[in-house]
Amino acid sequence: MTASSKFFGAASAIAMSVALAASGTVAVSLVTVGAAEAAVVSRIEVRGNKRVDATTIRDNIGIQPGKSFSNADIDEAVKRLFAMGLFSDVQINQSGSTLVVQVSEYSVVNQVLFQGNKKIKDPDLARAVQLKPREPFDPVKLESDKQAIQEAYRRIGRSDAVVNARTIDLGEGRVNVVFEINEGGRTKISSINFVGNQAFGDRRLRDVISTKRTNPLSWLTRGDIYDEDKLRADEEALRRFYYNRGYADFQVVSSNAVLDEATNEYTITITIDEGQKYTFGDIQIESTVPGIDTQSLRSELKTQPGAVYSAKNIETSVIDITEKVAAAGYPFAKVEPRGDRDFQNHTISVVYSIEEGVRAYVERIEIRGNEKTRDYVIRREFDVSEGDAFNQVMIQRAKRRLDALDFFQTVNISTVPGSQPDQVILVVDVVEKPTGEFSIGGGYSTGGETPGATVEASITERNFLGRGQYVRIGAGGGQDDSRNYSFSFTEPYFLGQRISAGFDIFRKTYSLKDRYDVEQTGGTIRFGLPITDNFSAGIAYNYVQEKYELDDYVLNDDGTPNYDRVAPAIVEAANESPWIKSSISYSLTYNSIDDVKNPHDGIFARFAQEYAGVGGDANYLKSTFKASYYKTLSEEADIVGLLGVGGGYIHAFEDDGARIFDMFKNNSDMIRGFKYNGIGAFQRSNNGERYYLGGTTYLNATAEVQFPMPVVPESLGIRGAVFADAATLYGTEYDPGPGENPVEGDGSALRASAGVSLMWASPFGPLRFDYAWPIKKEDTDKVQNFNFGISSKF
Repeated sequence: MTASSKFFGAASAIAMSVALAASGTVAVSLVTVGAAEAAVVSRIEVRGNKRVDATTIRDNIGIQPGKSFSNADIDEAVKRLFAMGLFSDVQINQSGSTLVVQVSEYSVVNQVLFQGNKKIKDPDLARAVQLKPREPFDPVKLESDKQAIQEAYRRIGRSDAVVNARTIDLGEGRVNVVFEINEGGRTKISSINFVGNQAFGDRRLRDVISTKRTNPLSWLTRGDIYDEDKLRADEEALRRFYYNRGYADFQVVSSNAVLDEATNEYTITITIDEGQKYTFGDIQIESTVPGIDTQSLRSELKTQPGAVYSAKNIETSVIDITEKVAAAGYPFAKVEPRGDRDFQNHTISVVYSIEEGVRAYVERIEIRGNEKTRDYVIRREFDVSEGDAFNQVMIQRAKRRLDALDFFQTVNISTVPGSQPDQVILVVDVVEKPTGEFSIGGGYSTGGETPGATVEASITERNFLGRGQYVRIGAGGGQDDSRNYSFSFTEPYFLGQRISAGFDIFRKTYSLKDRYDVEQTGGTIRFGLPITDNFSAGIAYNYVQEKYELDDYVLNDDGTPNYDRVAPAIVEAANESPWIKSSISYSLTYNSIDDVKNPHDGIFARFAQEYAGVGGDANYLKSTFKASYYKTLSEEADIVGLLGVGGGYIHAFEDDGARIFDMFKNNSDMIRGFKYNGIGAFQRSNNGERYYLGGTTYLNATAEVQFPMPVVPESLGIRGAVFADAATLYGTEYDPGPGENPVEGDGSALRASAGVSLMWASPFGPLRFDYAWPIKKEDTDKVQNFNFGISSKF
């Protein structure tokens, strides 16, 4: 080595050491070598190592005794040793025929401790940091972990959280890492404003985005947390909203959030340019690939001339055409939609162009970031695997499926070149989020078999052991000695196929006041099969044992029934206890609802049948159907219309194949304004009290208009409605014996009601308050104007 190089080498080493020492970090010594020319040593000596084996260090430097090496080899050796992440300092020097490798090992982390944190628990913070117990301490990771903790607090609305870090030397190369956290105050969102919107009001657009204004329940919902990533996602939600409603030129001009430090509140302003509203013009399919019949593909189109422009319908059409073409033997064909705007007529003509794509294959799929979720849970959402033809449309579909799992905060899929020109590697980067929850809740219901106050506790895990399985354990109770226990398990990919399989086990006890006690124990084994994106089928086996015990109130002193207080039909049904129902059931479901939580457009329809007669005591066939049609009546005012119909019929195959407890009973889903099981056929006790027996047949219809509540902030999730219901419930399987009172009210008289509703998407679940006035009823019907309980839309 020349004198000049030695001088500059020494000067650089001194400068680096001083700079690092001044900043409180570990100094890294410069490598010095005794000769500029190639050298040879007879042995390699490792010094300073305590935990890392010397052989491991020798194997990583790439220099071997008896073989020549240069300064460049020394530099590479130092870089490789530092890259191991185990050493704070590395020096390599030649001493005669010996190459001396001097290392200083990082201390080992004994514990990672968090102090001052209340809003984020220790396990959650431990997952966010890189430093782990029994791993080498790295000051670079320490700084990175401070930023990660601050980011975690920013995501819960505490942007001013302060994180300090220090180490405690325990001796013998061990340290404790301590993060001291000042959580600061919680930021809020005072207002969300839109500029440039004409077609839709601020209220409607605020309903589209996930960021919400602060309201009295924000401490539960956490929707008022400002997050830059969340705001970017809201921008995309706005684009989808406008693109699917005819506004193909829509763009977000800007979005910004201003923090008022005095009040710790954000004001968010989103400036948009809606552009013109378009309808579809001419729709064509063309192909440059020989052998493809474009006319046969027209049935796959979801876009029609004259319809309002919708990017979603174009995307769906591209996917359906791509799958159809690939199934016909053209796996590399790609479908590109090409739009032609007519600015004068405000139409967009679309040509679906099918071309021979680049012949590329998926070499492998790499998955990163999944600490809990197993690789196969992510891989099975892809319709392509290693060796298959690469198709970008299928990749985008996989991303949507992964997003729909709700296991991840973010999902990004990218491609990198493979080992050959026609090979690509799919890289899937995910950021996981918590999928388990423990909840304790209470409620009150005015209808059903167990009205009154209830309380329930449950443990739910949507990604059990990282296998994508659903597990729920619940227990609850309420008034009149009601108790319920349940356990559910679902495997979404049974035998590796896109078929869900699961089972439910339950036990339920309740008391009908002064009448009888009920105990139900049973379970279900079920399977679900998605046929298309909107159409699915299900099949299940059900087993239930029911026990009934008459209360003392309806019994004489000798234990015989007191027919002055109870109807004979109730006694007969209860005396058949225990009653075992062993049945198989199936269902067909069509669902095109745009948003299950807040439906605005689409159809939900279900037909189901249950055959009870596979062993057990019951022997009947029960059929039901239900359909709901949602349509936005005014986009600007966010007014939604609903039309619904339903019906059911039960047929007993034997005289004792069904009991009155198996009959249909009216409830708020059938018709509002009447008490649960308060219409239809009934039998009187000797003192004249009516006991309703349900019916073998029912038909119902409803019409409803839903709207936002004026003045009430939309972030509270409260909407109003006006409705009209109609229903009929009739038919009975009970045949009175000699001397019994007859069955009355068995006709198919129509009942009707009208009313108003208040719907609340509360943190405890969807709740609904109904007040209905019967406008057509029978004199013997039981009226109940007010109804409150959990809302069940589908």
